[in-house]
Amino acid sequence: MKNIVKSMVFFALMSAPLANAGFIHPMDFDGSEGQKAEVIQFIKSQVKKEYCSGAINMCQAMTLRMMEQQNLNAFKQATVATNRKIMDRVIQDYCHGPINMCNYQTIMMMYQQNLDASKQQLNW
Repeated sequence: MKNIVKSMVFFALMSAPLANAGFIHPMDFDGSEGQKAEVIQFIKSQVKKEYCSGAINMCQAMTLRMMEQQNLNAFKQATVATNRKIMDRVIQDYCHGPINMCNYQTIMMMYQQNLDASKQQLNW
């Protein structure tokens, strides 16, 4: 978990600010061709900003396509999420909070971490 947090903080510091234009909430996705196109455009735009405009330039076609695919896969997983409260909080934190890491891969990863944590209790 520490490595995940360290990676996320590093990524946040190195990334250019990300806009949320075209963001589709995964749990509101209706499967229409219009929304599919909007999701793809959002992913492509975000990945390009993250990897081509940040402090570390990793703007290579292979990297971009790999990250686009990972974000699309994460979006598809997120569309079947079941806990709206947790998903909404993750989106609030990562898309509208001080750490602007609004990409579907981060959203899905943190949704899963928070969902798992919500089922745990402190035991002796």
